[in-house]
Amino acid sequence: MKLLKEKIVAEGKVLSDEILKVDAFLNHQLDPVLMKEIGAEFARRFADEKITKVLTIESSGIAPALMAALELGVPLIFARKRKSLTLRQNVYETKVFSFTKQEINTITISRDYLSFDDRVLIIDDFLANGQAAEGLIDLVKQAGAKVVGLGIVIEKSFQQGGQKLRESGIRIESLAEIGSLRNGEVTFLP
Repeated sequence: MKLLKEKIVAEGKVLSDEILKVDAFLNHQLDPVLMKEIGAEFARRFADEKITKVLTIESSGIAPALMAALELGVPLIFARKRKSLTLRQNVYETKVFSFTKQEINTITISRDYLSFDDRVLIIDDFLANGQAAEGLIDLVKQAGAKVVGLGIVIEKSFQQGGQKLRESGIRIESLAEIGSLRNGEVTFLP
């Protein structure tokens, strides 16, 4: 996706060989025009999948997932990282390790919003080692629903997550695939 790649080059900051900071447009401050285009692109790529729900994890996945859900005309569910007084019972839950935060979170979604007849598109901002995606897939499986695919805004292809998920049979559509962050420079895969 050309617009996204241009944003990454212009506004992204390479912090190390493994960390790309994109908080200027994706996960702190949001570029609404870019989010709209991202949602439309995911909807286009998964148009044939008869999706009934879009699922993401709070918080950085919410904006692109909401735009995809809007384009697809289906509800968005986001897995919560923090327990609330209203979400303690009747939930699906699993543990997820966050690469960027270096911590384990228990994520939950209400059983009221995901059922066995759902066809779920999972959307997330980054795919690195795949733990967030695996956690979301686990929640969908707990509900007996079907994962139709994984929409990723930015995939760090030099990390293992994408390869491992693809080998398990998950369809992944990444809008920008990064091959390297070495020497402070973003290198995209063709």
